Amino acid sequence: MPRRCDRNRKRSKRRAIFCPIHGCYLDSASPKYPLYTDQPGKLQQKGVSRRDALILIASQTAIPLTGEWLEAFWCKHCQDIKWYHVQKYERVYKVTLAPPELWQQAMGTVPLDGNPSVSEYTRKQSKMLTFRS
Repeated sequence: MPRRCDRNRKRSKRRAIFCPIHGCYLDSASPKYPLYTDQPGKLQQKGVSRRDALILIASQTAIPLTGEWLEAFWCKHCQDIKWYHVQKYERVYKVTLAPPELWQQAMGTVPLDGNPSVSEYTRKQSKMLTFRS
């Protein structure tokens, strides 16, 4: 007979995302940042025909990539937070370190070069720390 706590457990199980270096569980340290593409080649890699990929890119500016995102994880062996590119295939997760060029495809992130509509003077002033007493 199953124990009562096993029968009534409705919460989802922990995601099976492991450190690619040590093989231990990774603990999430950020929200997911979904990825998108604006190139037909990336859609072809996902199994979309060349013709359909070109039509999709022509009709929409950016196509969201399902099952791919950027997320920061804490590894207890590394004692560090690192950003990973996560790809989900059914119930299996493939985790690799996130290359810098992937940040340009992430939704909801701040550009690495800063906001292009902000002047250099404003950018420098915002970084300065001033204390008025």
